[in-house]
Amino acid sequence: MTAHTFLGAIAASLWLIGSTALAQVQPAPDDGRVLPADIDPESLSRLPALTRDDLDEHGRAVYDRLVGDGPRPLTGPRAFTLYSPTLAEGYDLINSYVRYNGVLSPRHTEVAILVAAWEIEQQYEYSAHEPAALRYGAPQAVIDTIKYDREPVGLSPEETLIIRFGRQIMREHTLDSELFAEAVEYFGEQGVVELATVMGDYVMAGMVLTAIDQHLPADRPALLPER
Repeated sequence: MTAHTFLGAIAASLWLIGSTALAQVQPAPDDGRVLPADIDPESLSRLPALTRDDLDEHGRAVYDRLVGDGPRPLTGPRAFTLYSPTLAEGYDLINSYVRYNGVLSPRHTEVAILVAAWEIEQQYEYSAHEPAALRYGAPQAVIDTIKYDREPVGLSPEETLIIRFGRQIMREHTLDSELFAEAVEYFGEQGVVELATVMGDYVMAGMVLTAIDQHLPADRPALLPER
């Protein structure tokens, strides 16, 4: 082995050692956090945020419809669904309907989202929607009942039903006839279908957020207590 080759091998070894060490942790931008090795510092997840140019013709058309001239999605469902543009279209259709155009009030929709996010321990979702629930008028007592897994005592009949409905389905994998009838009485048959759907929508998105290990943006405090 020549001296030049030997020195080259040493340099390559040192580069590999240094790269491995750097790969073990990555600093998140601006907030001083240290991220796991497989987390992209821009998207704060295991999937780098896509640009419009990363997509094929169909994907670019979907991007134009969903994002348009707005800022490039970096975190959350809008960012990860672009990896499957047809899924992005379907997700946007369902999510936009149940959140903004369904028969449930925005307040009750946000309470249902919190129940679902709590049950699957989805910090990203929960921390986004607790402030939204409060903005739409959900009492702090309702938030605390969900957040700290308390019995729904002294709450409105509707919010008591939403909490019991979500807990029974997600914990017991059933919904008894009495609770179903109560839910229909307050929300109607369409409302019950949409109540289950909005919870399922956020469980679905939450599973992907968990799979890609989505971390919170620097400006979003963690509101879901650790268990």
